[in-house]
Amino acid sequence: MMTAPYTLTLVAAPGTLCGPLWERCLQALTRYAHVSGPPDWLAEASACDWSLSTGPADGLSAALDELGIDHALHRAGEQRRKQVLIADMDSTVVQSETLDEMAGEAGIKDRIAAITARSMTGELDFAEALIERVAALKGLDASALARTLARTRVMPGATELVGTMRAHGARCWLVSGGFSYFTSHFAQQVGFHADRSNNLIIADGKLTGEVGRPILDRDAKLVALNDLCREVGVTLADAVAVGDGANDLAMIQTAGMGVAFQAKPAVKKAARFRVNRADLSTLLYFQGYRAADFSTA
Repeated sequence: MMTAPYTLTLVAAPGTLCGPLWERCLQALTRYAHVSGPPDWLAEASACDWSLSTGPADGLSAALDELGIDHALHRAGEQRRKQVLIADMDSTVVQSETLDEMAGEAGIKDRIAAITARSMTGELDFAEALIERVAALKGLDASALARTLARTRVMPGATELVGTMRAHGARCWLVSGGFSYFTSHFAQQVGFHADRSNNLIIADGKLTGEVGRPILDRDAKLVALNDLCREVGVTLADAVAVGDGANDLAMIQTAGMGVAFQAKPAVKKAARFRVNRADLSTLLYFQGYRAADFSTA
């Protein structure tokens, strides 16, 4: 039996890929694609694979975006299930920007968040922006880190993503331009094998306003991706990389499945895979996992 040249994965909010939304989805598929056979449901009314006999027309992605349906197109012969996961932390594995939240402890959140936003869109050099933001926190009591940690929440789907990939033999790293105080905690909580990040310098119980060197930036994230693939003994095609900001672009564009997660516009534009509406478990559906395969162990 001949394999279809393309597979299209559709993912929507749980239980919503039915009724009127499903009808509108079918209309978009009829207009922009040539489907082959019925859908293969990965999760009832939430995620499915469609076989396509040809590549879809240009308008399909925009039509699905308008419907709020995340989607991914896979070519025949691609190995969808990956053996490596590299994930950003802030606004990816956790729901906030931890440095901005720390700045809130110093009463300067708006000022620091504005710099963070410009850095994440690529307007500012990441390392320079990080140095500037941390310098503004000089003298902040180190107890602010614990208070920030207590308020920080894991992104929905993160534990399932890491737990399921680990259960199927993948190696998972949390690699962040943020700080080791947070990455060490969330790597353990979510189930990552290891973490890499930056170090805040603390003396006499207060932030000195300095960051340890070398600074983990965009290039260092790419180095981490290459290091992990080398450690596992796989190629870059066997890796998933996910993040939301310009600092993640190099690893997103290099990994076999580079995913822009609820990302800045420039990052979305540059990434082959995007998740705009659903949670991190979408990366499992993109890899062909079924909801019944999910694990949090």
